Amino acid sequence: MLEEDPRLTLPRKDEGRRQQRGLILRSAAALYSLMAAFAFAWALVRENLDLFFHPHPALALPWHGGLWGGLLAGIGFGSVVVVLTKATSSRAGWARQLLLEMKSVLGALEPKDALYLAALSAISEELFFRGVLQSHLGLVWSSVIFGLVHIPRSKVFIIWTLEAVVMGFCLGLLFLYTGNLLAPIAAHFTINYWNLLFMIRYEETGQTGESTRGSA
Repeated sequence: MLEEDPRLTLPRKDEGRRQQRGLILRSAAALYSLMAAFAFAWALVRENLDLFFHPHPALALPWHGGLWGGLLAGIGFGSVVVVLTKATSSRAGWARQLLLEMKSVLGALEPKDALYLAALSAISEELFFRGVLQSHLGLVWSSVIFGLVHIPRSKVFIIWTLEAVVMGFCLGLLFLYTGNLLAPIAAHFTINYWNLLFMIRYEETGQTGESTRGSA
């Protein structure tokens, strides 16, 4: 049997990766667009609902103070989570396994896709989970639901779901105390953007967390 010319297999592999990447990006765009559309439609139906401001904020901050304070608080909180995520991935086996699980789903992505997906997910999910659900169901239920939609393919990594519940509470508290959606959006974007870059570069090097700890 004649061996297959390796020059003929490379384009097939590259084409497969392009198709997988395109499918991921199109699916994300469709999902997050629907989520944002539902949030805005719900706000139109409920005329007293302002998606961007908490109906009963814990602190009576001026609008400009809440926006700037929320932006700084969100970026600061998100940065802390990113640092902890990288540190955990370099030291804990379960965290590295979870990273590999994510790579198997999003492995065809390129670094430039991180900005696109982080912006889509941060804005759409915060509009839906904080702007709509938290305003109607409260902090606890919106955080639990936020965690439940982050269910991995393998039950081994159910800890990811538990982490998402905790993260839902944290993002909800940012919304509650700053009084506006900019804080959780900034935190969500910071976390997703830098963690996606970390995951993609981790994949490209094919090395352990110890070698990629300095990647951003």
